[in-house]
Amino acid sequence: MNILVVVDMQNDFIDGALGTAEAAAIVPAVAKKIEQFKGRILFTRDTHAENYLESQEGKNLPVVHCVKGTSGWEIRPDLDALRTEDPIDKPTFGSTALGSLLKAQDADLKAQGKDGIESVTLVGLCTDICVISNALLVKSFLPEVPVIVDASCCAGVTPQSHKNALEAMKMCQIQIEGEAS
Repeated sequence: MNILVVVDMQNDFIDGALGTAEAAAIVPAVAKKIEQFKGRILFTRDTHAENYLESQEGKNLPVVHCVKGTSGWEIRPDLDALRTEDPIDKPTFGSTALGSLLKAQDADLKAQGKDGIESVTLVGLCTDICVISNALLVKSFLPEVPVIVDASCCAGVTPQSHKNALEAMKMCQIQIEGEAS
């Protein structure tokens, strides 16, 4: 079984509080990737409370975003329409709930005498914060499973930080696909 993880494709990261032109530009490619993917598709959703600015993250990134229940917290509607499972809400960059879920699914498949998870592909936002955090986390939970990031379906805080994150992931044996030459 192949898994696609759609990381934080939320309004605040696309055209809201922390939105960028690069983030908005990948939405059609992410939709196409979801529509064509053969396997299980999971979405993560950055989730903060009203007291975000008092948190460690809020002190380092003092821009209120993805507060639970706000429109900025919601997954972009055209992508949300493609979702078949509840999103995994995550209060931190990397989701240990995602790692645990994938590890349990891999073990369950193997217990049934099937091959385990064959690959985990990540797409979404932001390459240099949550995509890299979750790619490394998945690699830690499933070290023998190929972890792939489709760069054409990701955007970083800046184009340079996006490129830096892709290079860092390559060094950690994460496969990068869809890079512009």
